[in-house]
Amino acid sequence: MSDEEDDIILSELDDEELVQQMFDDLYDGLKEEIEEGVNILLERGWAPYDILTKALVGGMTIVGHDFRDGILFVPEVLLAANAMKGGMAILKPLLAETGAPKQGKMVIGTVKGDIHDIGKNLVSMMMEGAGFEVVDLGINNPVENYIEAIQKEEADILGMSALLTTTMPYMKVVIDAMVEQGIRDDYVVLVGGAPLNEEFGKAIGADAYCRDAAVAVETAKEFISRKHNQMAAG
Repeated sequence: MSDEEDDIILSELDDEELVQQMFDDLYDGLKEEIEEGVNILLERGWAPYDILTKALVGGMTIVGHDFRDGILFVPEVLLAANAMKGGMAILKPLLAETGAPKQGKMVIGTVKGDIHDIGKNLVSMMMEGAGFEVVDLGINNPVENYIEAIQKEEADILGMSALLTTTMPYMKVVIDAMVEQGIRDDYVVLVGGAPLNEEFGKAIGADAYCRDAAVAVETAKEFISRKHNQMAAG
């Protein structure tokens, strides 16, 4: 099997085959191959935004689904995300030049008392991959961090993550503080993490619960396009 794989020369594949091969290479966490694939598509005249969405985000969506379904595990997902980072590093300056459609801005962080960041990092990467600007506050964030960041960064979306049942309730503390300060309606609040569910998201007043990174991206896009439509209508 591996002999055959060694014989694949990326530059000899047509566009469609190359994108499929990049899906496989992302899945296997092969950073150099992803970087090579990105460069080949650029040489062929692909727009940076198309490479990003069709090859990288397309591939990471498969990774995200298999992670959710228990086919892939954290180490593999991190390898895939690292490979995507390699591709992103090449595309980022080009995207800035070409003025790729900016989706919106998100502040994301794990809540106070919680030091888990793998799911959050995955969401950050996939959001960036979808064209969002992401400000990642890291782990163990008290309410002040979130509120300061969303205001300073003029974010559209606040994302909070928790992996422990004991830290989940802190999300409500943050949302309550936003309500008290009269700024709750200025932001879309998305929450996620293994112990959460939709009921919990509703109960604490979040806009949506996202069960995985792929859903987070879709949900964020929906809210942002709604916001744009409302602004256009107003």
